[in-house]
Amino acid sequence: MSATPVSPAKRRRILRVIFVSLLLDLISFTFILPLFPKLLEFYRNLETQDDSSTLLNRILFGLNTYKQSFSRPISDRHDIVLLGGALGSLFSFLQAIASPVIGTLSDRYGRRTALLWSMAGNIASVALWVAATDFRTFLASRVVGGLSEGNVQLATAMAADVSDDKQRGATMALVGVCFSIAFTFGPALGAALANIETVVENPFATAAGFSLFLIVMETTYLYFYLPETLPSSRIRPASKGSILKTGSEQHNHIRTNSHTLLNFTHFIFILFFSGMEFSLPFMTYDLFAYTSSQSGRLLGFMGLVAAILQGSITRRLHPLRVVQVGTVACAASFFMLGRLTTEAGLWGAATLLAVTTATVVTGLNSLSSFEAAEAERGGKLGNHRSW
Repeated sequence: MSATPVSPAKRRRILRVIFVSLLLDLISFTFILPLFPKLLEFYRNLETQDDSSTLLNRILFGLNTYKQSFSRPISDRHDIVLLGGALGSLFSFLQAIASPVIGTLSDRYGRRTALLWSMAGNIASVALWVAATDFRTFLASRVVGGLSEGNVQLATAMAADVSDDKQRGATMALVGVCFSIAFTFGPALGAALANIETVVENPFATAAGFSLFLIVMETTYLYFYLPETLPSSRIRPASKGSILKTGSEQHNHIRTNSHTLLNFTHFIFILFFSGMEFSLPFMTYDLFAYTSSQSGRLLGFMGLVAAILQGSITRRLHPLRVVQVGTVACAASFFMLGRLTTEAGLWGAATLLAVTTATVVTGLNSLSSFEAAEAERGGKLGNHRSW
């Protein structure tokens, strides 16, 4: 149980702020997903005409060296896919470094403070994307974004702060619904905005600009309406005694599963699933010549299915059963994608991926929040997301 119960009215108010802000954040975040293939193709076409010493050309040279190391060299038509995978891995790696630090700082200085600083980094990241007329600036935007991406874990920690054990599963499903709704509308909206050219030097500036508008609006909303969910006695411990007290309370917290086990399970799942999820627009681009709009519709369909499941089924099941169902769906979707030859098969596999999206991470977040004492929740959930 939460050591600091809040009134039902205050809990609803806080969850409403978390839901709205997270929805704005994730819609902004998903804008870029269907654009990646065309975006990277734009930078490649732009910079291969210039001096070969540009950063992108040096990266492509390294990728070509990597491709030639195989007994059957990889075709040049896969350059965009490999480059996209490398950028996705870089973003995730930087997020893995930053997440535990952001979570620990939220335990010490407060969730609201940590979240607003994280939002400042997000604003800087998207502003760089707006100004990215070359690949170097775009890469800088991804680096800044990866190092400041703490919104989801902090939203999860705040939702857990104001929920007792009986409310926890439904609350984590609410966070998952934000993801699903964002994936329903964000990619399609991003693809549509990419067709509106306002800056010749950066054809994606319209999508980036609207993404920046959403992030600034979210930050303003949080500043004025989000209260601190961490008890004031936990913020910036004033003495050694208060730290020892916190440690004692953490020690007395009864755990059913170790965080190491949950983190390792999360790592194994994300290791395979996130790679497939990020690569899906590149797969459709390569196999079926999908445009950004078509990829946006596919991702939107997945988000809609996931939202329906989280709103109707996931929130009612025990978190462990949720994880089990999602794992089976994930294995089935990978089996189908490995033998993909038709668009019908693609949409069938996408449906199973949507089931996976609606279940596994939500269930693992719930289980992890159960095992974290109030004074360590930010750091533990940050470590969990880092894995």
